[in-house]
Amino acid sequence: MNANDTDRRLKARGVILLLSVSIIAICAIVYELGIGSLSSYLLGNSIYQFSITIGLFMTAMGIGSYLSKYITHQLITAFIRVELAIGGIGGFSCPILFAAYSFKFFYVPIMWLLIILIGTLIGLELPLLTRIFREYTTLRIALANALTFDYLGGLIGSLAFPLLLLPLLGIFETSLVMGLTNLAVVIGNLILFRREIQHFKQIAAAAVLVTTGLVVALVISDPVSGYLEQRVYTDRIILSKASKYQRVVVTRWKDDIRLYINGRLQFSAMDEYRYHEALIHPAASLIPSRAQVLVLGGGDGLATREILKYDDVDEITVVDLDPMITELASTDNTLRRLNQDALHNPKVRVINQDAQQFLQTTNQRYNLIIIDLPDPSDESLVSLYSDTFYRLVKRYLAKDGLAVTQSSSPFFAQNAFWCIHQTIESAGLYATAYHVNVPSFGEWGFNLFGGWQIDPQKVTITVPTRFLSDESLAPLFVFDKDIDEVETQINTLLMPILLFYHREGWESWGL
Repeated sequence: MNANDTDRRLKARGVILLLSVSIIAICAIVYELGIGSLSSYLLGNSIYQFSITIGLFMTAMGIGSYLSKYITHQLITAFIRVELAIGGIGGFSCPILFAAYSFKFFYVPIMWLLIILIGTLIGLELPLLTRIFREYTTLRIALANALTFDYLGGLIGSLAFPLLLLPLLGIFETSLVMGLTNLAVVIGNLILFRREIQHFKQIAAAAVLVTTGLVVALVISDPVSGYLEQRVYTDRIILSKASKYQRVVVTRWKDDIRLYINGRLQFSAMDEYRYHEALIHPAASLIPSRAQVLVLGGGDGLATREILKYDDVDEITVVDLDPMITELASTDNTLRRLNQDALHNPKVRVINQDAQQFLQTTNQRYNLIIIDLPDPSDESLVSLYSDTFYRLVKRYLAKDGLAVTQSSSPFFAQNAFWCIHQTIESAGLYATAYHVNVPSFGEWGFNLFGGWQIDPQKVTITVPTRFLSDESLAPLFVFDKDIDEVETQINTLLMPILLFYHREGWESWGL
Protein backbone atom coordinates (compact mmCIF):
# COMPACT_ATOMS: atom_id res chain seq x y z
CA MET A 1 0.00 0.00 0.00
CA ASN A 2 1.50 3.34 -1.05
CA ALA A 3 1.56 6.55 1.01
CA ASN A 4 -1.50 8.04 -0.72
CA ASP A 5 -3.59 4.95 -0.03
CA THR A 6 -2.49 4.98 3.58
CA ASP A 7 -3.36 8.66 3.90
CA ARG A 8 -6.83 8.13 2.41
CA ARG A 9 -7.40 5.19 4.72
CA LEU A 10 -6.47 7.22 7.78
CA LYS A 11 -8.71 10.11 6.73
CA ALA A 12 -11.63 7.72 6.17
CA ARG A 13 -11.13 6.29 9.64
CA GLY A 14 -11.01 9.79 11.10
CA VAL A 15 -14.29 10.73 9.41
CA ILE A 16 -15.99 7.54 10.66
CA LEU A 17 -14.79 8.23 14.18
CA LEU A 18 -16.07 11.81 14.06
CA LEU A 19 -19.47 10.58 12.90
CA SER A 20 -19.36 8.09 15.76
CA VAL A 21 -18.82 10.98 18.19
CA SER A 22 -21.95 12.77 16.95
CA ILE A 23 -24.10 9.64 16.97
CA ILE A 24 -22.91 8.77 20.47
CA ALA A 25 -23.78 12.28 21.67
CA ILE A 26 -27.25 12.06 20.11
CA CYS A 27 -27.90 8.75 21.87
CA ALA A 28 -26.52 10.04 25.17
CA ILE A 29 -28.76 13.12 25.33
CA VAL A 30 -31.81 11.08 24.25
CA TYR A 31 -31.19 8.50 26.99
CA GLU A 32 -30.96 11.33 29.49
CA LEU A 33 -34.11 13.06 28.25
CA GLY A 34 -35.97 9.77 28.02
CA ILE A 35 -35.28 8.83 31.63
CA GLY A 36 -36.12 12.34 32.84
CA SER A 37 -39.37 12.44 30.83
CA LEU A 38 -40.48 8.97 31.90
CA SER A 39 -39.78 9.76 35.55
CA SER A 40 -41.72 13.04 35.24
CA TYR A 41 -44.64 11.20 33.64
CA LEU A 42 -44.70 8.42 36.23
CA LEU A 43 -43.69 10.30 39.38
CA GLY A 44 -44.55 13.94 38.57
CA ASN A 45 -42.44 16.91 39.74
CA SER A 46 -40.57 17.41 36.47
CA ILE A 47 -38.06 19.96 37.82
CA TYR A 48 -36.93 17.49 40.48
CA GLN A 49 -36.80 14.53 38.09
CA PHE A 50 -34.79 16.35 35.43
CA SER A 51 -32.50 17.94 38.04
CA ILE A 52 -31.72 14.54 39.52
CA THR A 53 -31.26 12.97 36.09
CA ILE A 54 -28.95 15.71 34.81
CA GLY A 55 -27.02 15.98 38.07
CA LEU A 56 -26.38 12.25 38.38
CA PHE A 57 -25.63 11.96 34.68
CA MET A 58 -23.02 14.74 34.71
CA THR A 59 -21.42 13.40 37.90
CA ALA A 60 -21.25 9.90 36.44
CA MET A 61 -19.68 11.27 33.24
CA GLY A 62 -16.98 12.84 35.40
CA ILE A 63 -16.36 9.49 37.07
CA GLY A 64 -16.14 7.83 33.66
CA SER A 65 -13.68 10.44 32.40
CA TYR A 66 -11.52 9.89 35.48
CA LEU A 67 -11.58 6.10 35.05
CA SER A 68 -10.56 6.38 31.40
CA LYS A 69 -6.97 7.14 32.42
CA TYR A 70 -6.61 3.55 33.61
CA ILE A 71 -7.28 2.24 30.10
CA THR A 72 -3.83 2.32 28.49
CA HIS A 73 -3.89 -0.38 25.80
CA GLN A 74 -6.19 -1.51 22.99
CA LEU A 75 -8.15 1.75 22.94
CA ILE A 76 -10.31 0.75 19.97
CA THR A 77 -11.30 -2.51 21.66
CA ALA A 78 -12.11 -0.67 24.90
CA PHE A 79 -14.16 1.94 23.02
CA ILE A 80 -16.23 -0.68 21.20
CA ARG A 81 -16.88 -2.60 24.42
CA VAL A 82 -18.02 0.61 26.14
CA GLU A 83 -20.27 1.47 23.22
CA LEU A 84 -21.74 -2.04 23.24
CA ALA A 85 -22.55 -1.71 26.95
CA ILE A 86 -24.17 1.70 26.43
CA GLY A 87 -26.31 0.37 23.58
CA GLY A 88 -27.58 -2.48 25.73
CA ILE A 89 -28.11 -0.59 28.98
CA GLY A 90 -29.33 2.65 27.40
CA GLY A 91 -31.54 0.90 24.87
CA PHE A 92 -33.35 -1.10 27.52
CA SER A 93 -33.32 1.69 30.15
CA CYS A 94 -36.86 3.02 29.65
CA PRO A 95 -38.47 -0.42 29.22
CA ILE A 96 -36.73 -1.53 32.43
CA LEU A 97 -37.94 1.56 34.30
CA PHE A 98 -41.50 1.23 33.01
CA ALA A 99 -41.52 -2.42 34.07
CA ALA A 100 -40.14 -1.50 37.51
CA TYR A 101 -42.90 1.08 37.98
CA SER A 102 -45.62 -1.25 36.70
CA PHE A 103 -44.56 -4.01 39.10
CA LYS A 104 -43.90 -1.49 41.93
CA PHE A 105 -40.32 -2.67 42.12
CA PHE A 106 -37.88 -0.07 43.55
CA TYR A 107 -38.25 2.43 40.71
CA VAL A 108 -36.06 5.20 42.12
CA PRO A 109 -32.99 3.05 43.03
CA ILE A 110 -33.15 1.39 39.60
CA MET A 111 -33.44 4.79 37.92
CA TRP A 112 -30.40 6.10 39.81
CA LEU A 113 -28.40 2.96 38.99
CA LEU A 114 -29.21 3.19 35.27
CA ILE A 115 -28.32 6.90 35.12
CA ILE A 116 -24.99 6.29 36.87
CA LEU A 117 -24.12 3.31 34.65
CA ILE A 118 -25.00 5.09 31.40
CA GLY A 119 -23.33 8.34 32.50
CA THR A 120 -20.12 6.56 33.57
CA LEU A 121 -19.89 4.67 30.29
CA ILE A 122 -20.52 7.82 28.25
CA GLY A 123 -17.88 9.61 30.32
CA LEU A 124 -15.40 6.93 29.24
CA GLU A 125 -16.13 7.37 25.54
CA LEU A 126 -14.98 10.88 24.72
CA PRO A 127 -11.52 10.60 26.35
CA LEU A 128 -10.99 7.26 24.60
CA LEU A 129 -12.02 8.68 21.23
CA THR A 130 -9.82 11.75 21.71
CA ARG A 131 -6.83 9.52 22.39
CA ILE A 132 -7.68 7.40 19.34
CA PHE A 133 -7.85 10.57 17.20
CA ARG A 134 -4.27 11.38 18.23
CA GLU A 135 -3.11 8.57 15.97
CA TYR A 136 -4.38 10.60 13.00
CA THR A 137 -3.69 14.21 14.01
CA THR A 138 -2.33 16.45 16.76
CA LEU A 139 -3.84 16.59 20.24
CA ARG A 140 -5.04 20.15 19.64
CA ILE A 141 -6.99 19.20 16.51
CA ALA A 142 -8.15 15.88 17.94
CA LEU A 143 -9.65 17.54 21.02
CA ALA A 144 -11.24 20.36 19.01
CA ASN A 145 -12.82 17.94 16.52
CA ALA A 146 -14.06 15.54 19.17
CA LEU A 147 -15.70 18.28 21.24
CA THR A 148 -17.19 19.98 18.17
CA PHE A 149 -18.89 16.82 16.95
CA ASP A 150 -19.92 15.89 20.49
CA TYR A 151 -21.68 19.23 21.04
CA LEU A 152 -23.25 19.06 17.57
CA GLY A 153 -24.67 15.63 18.34
CA GLY A 154 -25.99 16.90 21.66
CA LEU A 155 -27.86 19.68 19.86
CA ILE A 156 -29.34 17.29 17.31
CA GLY A 157 -30.45 14.86 20.02
CA SER A 158 -32.00 17.57 22.20
CA LEU A 159 -34.07 18.83 19.25
CA ALA A 160 -34.95 15.41 17.84
CA PHE A 161 -36.31 14.06 21.13
CA PRO A 162 -39.27 16.46 21.65
CA LEU A 163 -39.92 17.32 18.01
CA LEU A 164 -39.52 13.96 16.30
CA LEU A 165 -38.79 10.93 18.45
CA LEU A 166 -41.27 11.39 21.30
CA PRO A 167 -44.33 12.24 19.14
CA LEU A 168 -43.61 9.50 16.57
CA LEU A 169 -42.25 6.68 18.72
CA GLY A 170 -43.01 7.40 22.36
CA ILE A 171 -40.52 7.01 25.22
CA PHE A 172 -40.53 3.19 25.22
CA GLU A 173 -39.66 2.75 21.52
CA THR A 174 -37.31 5.76 21.42
CA SER A 175 -35.09 4.12 24.01
CA LEU A 176 -34.89 0.92 21.94
CA VAL A 177 -34.23 2.77 18.68
CA MET A 178 -31.37 4.73 20.28
CA GLY A 179 -29.93 1.45 21.55
CA LEU A 180 -29.95 0.10 18.01
CA THR A 181 -28.31 3.32 16.83
CA ASN A 182 -25.53 2.75 19.36
CA LEU A 183 -25.14 -0.81 18.12
CA ALA A 184 -24.88 0.48 14.53
CA VAL A 185 -21.81 2.46 15.66
CA VAL A 186 -20.43 -0.70 17.28
CA ILE A 187 -20.92 -2.78 14.15
CA GLY A 188 -19.51 -0.06 11.89
CA ASN A 189 -16.38 0.22 13.98
CA LEU A 190 -16.05 -3.55 14.26
CA ILE A 191 -15.92 -3.69 10.47
CA LEU A 192 -13.58 -0.69 10.19
CA PHE A 193 -11.08 -1.85 12.82
CA ARG A 194 -11.59 -5.63 12.65
CA ARG A 195 -7.84 -6.36 12.34
CA GLU A 196 -6.97 -4.31 15.41
CA ILE A 197 -9.59 -5.59 17.84
CA GLN A 198 -8.75 -8.17 20.44
CA HIS A 199 -11.32 -10.92 20.98
CA PHE A 200 -13.07 -9.82 17.79
CA LYS A 201 -15.32 -12.89 17.53
CA GLN A 202 -16.54 -12.64 21.11
CA ILE A 203 -17.32 -8.91 20.79
CA ALA A 204 -19.03 -9.43 17.43
CA ALA A 205 -21.14 -12.24 18.91
CA ALA A 206 -22.11 -10.01 21.85
CA ALA A 207 -23.04 -7.20 19.43
CA VAL A 208 -25.24 -9.56 17.42
CA LEU A 209 -26.88 -10.83 20.62
CA VAL A 210 -27.64 -7.33 21.98
CA THR A 211 -28.83 -6.12 18.57
CA THR A 212 -31.15 -9.12 18.28
CA GLY A 213 -32.52 -8.44 21.75
CA LEU A 214 -33.23 -4.79 20.91
CA VAL A 215 -34.86 -5.71 17.59
CA VAL A 216 -37.09 -8.32 19.23
CA ALA A 217 -38.01 -5.84 21.99
CA LEU A 218 -38.87 -3.24 19.35
CA VAL A 219 -41.03 -5.69 17.39
CA ILE A 220 -43.03 -6.67 20.48
CA SER A 221 -42.92 -3.20 22.07
CA ASP A 222 -46.61 -2.44 21.47
CA PRO A 223 -48.04 -5.46 23.32
CA VAL A 224 -45.35 -5.28 26.02
CA SER A 225 -45.78 -1.54 26.68
CA GLY A 226 -49.55 -2.03 26.53
CA TYR A 227 -49.34 -4.79 29.13
CA LEU A 228 -47.10 -2.72 31.40
CA GLU A 229 -49.28 0.37 31.04
CA GLN A 230 -52.39 -1.65 31.79
CA ARG A 231 -50.84 -2.68 35.10
CA VAL A 232 -50.67 1.00 36.09
CA TYR A 233 -54.43 1.50 35.65
CA THR A 234 -57.19 -0.35 37.46
CA ASP A 235 -59.62 -0.30 34.53
CA ARG A 236 -59.18 -1.61 30.99
CA ILE A 237 -57.33 0.79 28.69
CA ILE A 238 -59.34 1.48 25.53
CA LEU A 239 -57.11 4.23 24.15
CA SER A 240 -53.51 5.28 24.75
CA LYS A 241 -51.84 8.05 22.73
CA ALA A 242 -48.92 10.39 23.13
CA SER A 243 -48.60 13.89 21.71
CA LYS A 244 -45.62 16.20 21.95
CA TYR A 245 -47.24 17.68 25.07
CA GLN A 246 -48.54 14.74 27.08
CA ARG A 247 -49.69 11.13 27.22
CA VAL A 248 -53.44 10.54 27.12
CA VAL A 249 -55.07 7.33 28.36
CA VAL A 250 -58.78 6.50 28.33
CA THR A 251 -60.05 3.58 30.43
CA ARG A 252 -63.40 1.84 30.72
CA TRP A 253 -65.10 -0.15 33.49
CA LYS A 254 -68.72 -0.96 32.66
CA ASP A 255 -70.27 2.48 31.98
CA ASP A 256 -67.44 4.45 33.58
CA ILE A 257 -65.10 6.15 31.11
CA ARG A 258 -62.04 7.83 32.60
CA LEU A 259 -59.57 10.19 30.95
CA TYR A 260 -56.00 10.45 32.27
CA ILE A 261 -53.31 12.90 31.22
CA ASN A 262 -49.75 11.92 32.21
CA GLY A 263 -51.21 9.41 34.62
CA ARG A 264 -53.48 11.95 36.38
CA LEU A 265 -57.24 11.54 36.33
CA GLN A 266 -59.05 14.34 34.45
CA PHE A 267 -62.63 13.07 34.73
CA SER A 268 -64.81 10.05 35.36
CA ALA A 269 -68.01 9.71 33.35
CA MET A 270 -69.82 8.57 36.50
CA ASP A 271 -69.54 11.90 38.29
CA GLU A 272 -68.00 14.50 35.92
CA TYR A 273 -71.37 16.27 35.75
CA ARG A 274 -70.99 17.31 39.41
CA TYR A 275 -67.65 18.96 38.62
CA HIS A 276 -68.77 20.64 35.38
CA GLU A 277 -72.11 21.86 36.67
CA ALA A 278 -70.35 23.42 39.66
CA LEU A 279 -67.70 24.94 37.39
CA ILE A 280 -70.15 26.57 34.96
CA HIS A 281 -73.53 27.40 36.43
CA PRO A 282 -72.81 29.60 39.48
CA ALA A 283 -70.90 32.06 37.26
CA ALA A 284 -73.20 31.73 34.24
CA SER A 285 -76.32 32.33 36.31
CA LEU A 286 -75.04 35.62 37.78
CA ILE A 287 -74.15 37.55 34.63
CA PRO A 288 -76.71 39.48 32.53
CA SER A 289 -75.32 38.21 29.21
CA ARG A 290 -73.52 35.09 28.05
CA ALA A 291 -73.02 36.21 24.45
CA GLN A 292 -69.25 35.70 24.33
CA VAL A 293 -67.75 32.83 26.35
CA LEU A 294 -64.09 31.83 26.55
CA VAL A 295 -63.03 28.38 27.78
CA LEU A 296 -59.33 28.02 28.60
CA GLY A 297 -58.54 24.31 28.69
CA GLY A 298 -61.61 22.12 28.64
CA GLY A 299 -60.63 20.41 25.41
CA ASP A 300 -62.80 17.41 26.36
CA GLY A 301 -65.91 19.51 25.55
CA LEU A 302 -67.65 18.80 28.86
CA ALA A 303 -67.62 22.41 30.11
CA THR A 304 -68.80 23.51 26.66
CA ARG A 305 -71.72 21.08 26.92
CA GLU A 306 -72.92 22.86 30.06
CA ILE A 307 -72.48 26.36 28.56
CA LEU A 308 -74.56 25.42 25.52
CA LYS A 309 -77.57 24.99 27.81
CA TYR A 310 -77.95 28.80 27.75
CA ASP A 311 -79.90 30.06 24.74
CA ASP A 312 -78.32 33.52 24.71
CA VAL A 313 -74.81 32.19 23.98
CA ASP A 314 -73.59 33.54 20.63
CA GLU A 315 -70.06 32.10 20.55
CA ILE A 316 -67.90 29.84 22.69
CA THR A 317 -64.14 29.96 22.06
CA VAL A 318 -62.36 26.86 23.38
CA VAL A 319 -58.60 27.32 23.73
CA ASP A 320 -56.74 24.09 24.46
CA LEU A 321 -53.02 23.62 23.90
CA ASP A 322 -53.08 20.04 22.65
CA PRO A 323 -54.88 19.34 19.34
CA MET A 324 -54.92 15.65 20.21
CA ILE A 325 -57.36 16.32 23.08
CA THR A 326 -59.81 18.40 21.05
CA GLU A 327 -59.59 16.00 18.12
CA LEU A 328 -60.26 13.06 20.42
CA ALA A 329 -63.26 14.82 21.96
CA SER A 330 -64.55 15.60 18.46
CA THR A 331 -64.03 12.20 16.86
CA ASP A 332 -64.19 9.48 19.51
CA ASN A 333 -67.77 8.21 19.71
CA THR A 334 -67.61 7.56 23.45
CA LEU A 335 -66.42 11.08 24.27
CA ARG A 336 -68.80 12.64 21.75
CA ARG A 337 -71.72 10.98 23.50
CA LEU A 338 -70.43 12.22 26.84
CA ASN A 339 -69.97 15.84 25.72
CA GLN A 340 -73.14 15.67 23.55
CA ASP A 341 -71.11 16.56 20.47
CA ALA A 342 -70.44 19.99 21.94
CA LEU A 343 -67.32 20.73 19.90
CA HIS A 344 -69.28 20.24 16.65
CA ASN A 345 -71.86 22.87 17.61
CA PRO A 346 -71.80 25.83 15.16
CA LYS A 347 -71.50 28.23 18.11
CA VAL A 348 -68.19 26.64 19.16
CA ARG A 349 -64.78 27.68 17.84
CA VAL A 350 -61.74 25.56 18.82
CA ILE A 351 -58.24 27.07 18.93
CA ASN A 352 -55.18 24.97 19.76
CA GLN A 353 -52.89 27.42 21.51
CA ASP A 354 -51.37 28.14 24.91
CA ALA A 355 -53.94 29.92 27.10
CA GLN A 356 -51.59 32.72 28.12
CA GLN A 357 -50.42 33.33 24.56
CA PHE A 358 -54.02 33.50 23.40
CA LEU A 359 -54.89 36.13 26.01
CA GLN A 360 -51.86 38.16 24.97
CA THR A 361 -53.03 38.31 21.35
CA THR A 362 -56.84 38.50 21.50
CA ASN A 363 -58.76 41.80 21.39
CA GLN A 364 -62.13 40.32 22.35
CA ARG A 365 -63.85 40.93 25.68
CA TYR A 366 -65.77 38.02 27.16
CA ASN A 367 -68.86 37.90 29.33
CA LEU A 368 -67.79 34.61 30.85
CA ILE A 369 -64.30 33.11 31.10
CA ILE A 370 -64.01 29.50 32.20
CA ILE A 371 -60.54 28.33 33.27
CA ASP A 372 -60.65 24.54 33.20
CA LEU A 373 -56.95 23.72 33.27
CA PRO A 374 -55.18 20.78 34.93
CA ASP A 375 -53.90 21.23 38.45
CA PRO A 376 -50.72 23.35 38.90
CA SER A 377 -48.59 20.25 39.34
CA ASP A 378 -45.68 21.27 37.11
CA GLU A 379 -43.82 24.33 35.85
CA SER A 380 -45.72 24.59 32.56
CA LEU A 381 -49.04 24.87 34.40
CA VAL A 382 -48.23 26.88 37.51
CA SER A 383 -47.75 30.10 35.49
CA LEU A 384 -51.42 29.82 34.45
CA TYR A 385 -52.32 30.35 38.10
CA SER A 386 -50.09 33.39 38.63
CA ASP A 387 -51.01 37.00 39.39
CA THR A 388 -49.78 37.93 35.90
CA PHE A 389 -52.18 35.46 34.30
CA TYR A 390 -55.15 36.71 36.32
CA ARG A 391 -54.36 40.29 35.30
CA LEU A 392 -54.58 39.14 31.69
CA VAL A 393 -57.95 37.54 32.41
CA LYS A 394 -59.12 40.78 34.03
CA ARG A 395 -58.12 42.75 30.92
CA TYR A 396 -60.37 40.68 28.64
CA LEU A 397 -63.30 40.27 31.00
CA ALA A 398 -66.39 42.36 30.18
CA LYS A 399 -67.33 44.99 32.77
CA ASP A 400 -70.26 42.95 34.06
CA GLY A 401 -68.63 39.60 33.29
CA LEU A 402 -67.29 36.86 35.54
CA ALA A 403 -64.56 34.26 35.41
CA VAL A 404 -64.18 30.99 37.25
CA THR A 405 -61.21 28.67 37.70
CA GLN A 406 -60.93 25.17 39.05
CA SER A 407 -58.60 25.44 42.03
CA SER A 408 -57.63 21.93 43.18
CA SER A 409 -58.84 20.47 46.47
CA PRO A 410 -59.28 22.60 49.61
CA PHE A 411 -59.12 19.36 51.59
CA PHE A 412 -56.07 17.59 50.12
CA ALA A 413 -54.19 20.78 49.16
CA GLN A 414 -55.56 23.49 51.43
CA ASN A 415 -52.63 25.89 51.02
CA ALA A 416 -52.69 25.51 47.24
CA PHE A 417 -56.42 26.22 47.05
CA TRP A 418 -56.25 29.40 49.14
CA CYS A 419 -53.07 30.49 47.38
CA ILE A 420 -55.04 30.56 44.12
CA HIS A 421 -57.83 32.52 45.84
CA GLN A 422 -55.45 35.11 47.30
CA THR A 423 -53.44 35.36 44.07
CA ILE A 424 -56.64 36.24 42.18
CA GLU A 425 -57.41 38.96 44.74
CA SER A 426 -53.86 40.32 44.45
CA ALA A 427 -54.60 40.97 40.75
CA GLY A 428 -57.31 43.47 41.75
CA LEU A 429 -60.27 41.11 41.39
CA TYR A 430 -63.04 40.08 43.78
CA ALA A 431 -62.87 36.34 44.40
CA THR A 432 -65.47 34.05 45.94
CA ALA A 433 -64.44 30.51 46.85
CA TYR A 434 -66.70 27.48 46.81
CA HIS A 435 -66.36 23.70 46.74
CA VAL A 436 -68.19 20.52 45.81
CA ASN A 437 -67.79 16.82 46.46
CA VAL A 438 -66.86 14.84 43.33
CA PRO A 439 -66.54 11.17 44.35
CA SER A 440 -63.70 10.33 41.93
CA PHE A 441 -61.69 13.36 43.11
CA GLY A 442 -62.93 14.02 46.63
CA GLU A 443 -63.64 17.55 47.85
CA TRP A 444 -62.91 19.93 44.98
CA GLY A 445 -62.67 23.70 44.90
CA PHE A 446 -63.36 26.63 42.58
CA ASN A 447 -62.88 30.38 42.62
CA LEU A 448 -65.44 32.68 41.04
CA PHE A 449 -64.09 36.17 40.32
CA GLY A 450 -64.57 39.44 38.49
CA GLY A 451 -64.54 43.20 38.85
CA TRP A 452 -67.44 43.19 41.31
CA GLN A 453 -68.30 41.34 44.49
CA ILE A 454 -70.88 38.62 43.94
CA ASP A 455 -73.62 37.61 46.34
CA PRO A 456 -73.85 33.79 46.58
CA GLN A 457 -77.48 34.17 47.68
CA LYS A 458 -78.35 35.44 44.20
CA VAL A 459 -77.13 32.32 42.42
CA THR A 460 -80.09 30.53 40.86
CA ILE A 461 -80.15 27.61 38.46
CA THR A 462 -82.20 28.31 35.33
CA VAL A 463 -81.12 25.41 33.08
CA PRO A 464 -81.53 21.62 33.35
CA THR A 465 -78.97 19.98 35.68
CA ARG A 466 -78.41 16.56 37.19
CA PHE A 467 -76.89 17.75 40.44
CA LEU A 468 -77.14 21.47 41.15
CA SER A 469 -80.32 23.07 42.46
CA ASP A 470 -81.16 26.33 44.19
CA GLU A 471 -81.36 24.42 47.48
CA SER A 472 -77.98 22.70 47.06
CA LEU A 473 -76.08 25.89 46.19
CA ALA A 474 -75.75 27.55 49.59
CA PRO A 475 -73.58 24.84 51.24
CA LEU A 476 -71.07 25.08 48.38
CA PHE A 477 -69.98 28.51 49.60
CA VAL A 478 -69.51 27.41 53.24
CA PHE A 479 -66.10 26.07 54.33
CA ASP A 480 -65.70 23.86 57.39
CA LYS A 481 -62.92 24.62 59.86
CA ASP A 482 -60.50 22.06 58.46
CA ILE A 483 -60.67 23.53 54.94
CA ASP A 484 -61.26 27.19 55.77
CA GLU A 485 -59.04 30.00 54.50
CA VAL A 486 -55.39 30.09 55.52
CA GLU A 487 -52.89 32.84 54.74
CA THR A 488 -50.47 32.04 51.93
CA GLN A 489 -47.94 33.72 49.69
CA ILE A 490 -48.97 35.05 46.29
CA ASN A 491 -48.09 32.88 43.29
CA THR A 492 -45.99 34.85 40.80
CA LEU A 493 -43.99 34.02 37.69
CA LEU A 494 -40.71 34.60 39.54
CA MET A 495 -41.82 32.84 42.73
CA PRO A 496 -44.11 29.93 41.78
CA ILE A 497 -44.90 29.07 45.38
CA LEU A 498 -48.14 27.37 44.31
CA LEU A 499 -46.16 24.51 42.83
CA PHE A 500 -44.69 23.74 46.27
CA TYR A 501 -48.03 24.20 48.09
CA HIS A 502 -49.70 21.80 45.67
CA ARG A 503 -46.96 19.20 45.90
CA GLU A 504 -46.74 19.45 49.67
CA GLY A 505 -50.49 19.02 50.08
CA TRP A 506 -50.96 16.01 47.84
CA GLU A 507 -47.76 14.26 48.93
CA SER A 508 -48.78 14.57 52.58
CA TRP A 509 -51.70 12.29 51.69
CA GLY A 510 -49.45 9.93 49.75
CA LEU A 511 -51.16 10.98 46.50
